[in-house]
Amino acid sequence: MSCAVHATGLTYAYPNGQPGLRGVDLHVTHGERVAVLGPNGAGKTTLMLHLNGLLAGEGALEVAGLDVTRKALHELRLRVGVVFQDPDDQLFMPTVEEDVAFGPLNMGLDRAEIAARVAESLATVRMEGAAERAPFQLSMGERRRVAIATVLAMRPHLLILDEPSANLDPRSRRELLDVLESIDRTMLLTTHDLPLAAELCERTVIMSAGRVVADGPSDEILADAALLAEHDLELPAGFDLSRIERRPRPPQAVPRAAATAACP
Repeated sequence: MSCAVHATGLTYAYPNGQPGLRGVDLHVTHGERVAVLGPNGAGKTTLMLHLNGLLAGEGALEVAGLDVTRKALHELRLRVGVVFQDPDDQLFMPTVEEDVAFGPLNMGLDRAEIAARVAESLATVRMEGAAERAPFQLSMGERRRVAIATVLAMRPHLLILDEPSANLDPRSRRELLDVLESIDRTMLLTTHDLPLAAELCERTVIMSAGRVVADGPSDEILADAALLAEHDLELPAGFDLSRIERRPRPPQAVPRAAATAACP
């Protein structure tokens, strides 16, 4: 079994020469949920865009069992699903059903398989009743869940979410957490929502100035107020980590102990 993500010495510079990644080492095993934290400009989104080949830097990078090269991009993007921060970047068809079917349709699947994937994905995100609605008629939280469904319909091995709770009210955030808890996928998410990381992810990585500066159990990383402050992060005032109950992974998910032996 290969790593879900195996990055060694990953570097990237923007077209203007500004460094985006400065030698990132990151190893993620199958079945993990990993939160990637850091201030704006830390390189979080830049890293995520490397994981399905939207950006290409220098260094060694294997994702979902594939070396990330130009020749591997088609297969890589079937295995790695990215959910962008703004769902309107992913929803462009007249109806929700057509948006979710778009990916499987372009995979050349038959109508029965496409219909099954659409139904399955919408049920997973609890939006099956919205199939015939136009995306613009939905709330931000509903559109974000539909955007997740468009990616799940491709049945990726690795699910990447960029700021999934941004701009959500408390109810929509809670509904999103309920959905993410139920998804049986290796999951990486970038977020400024530290309580979400504490509740959903067993592991937290902090990035700063294009580097990984901390990596460990979420309970330990998020309890280190000095470490958080050093990298412009903080928990909400009065937030008590000891009262958080970690959301369990689905029973069918790969146990972390079994995957660790196969990943450096």
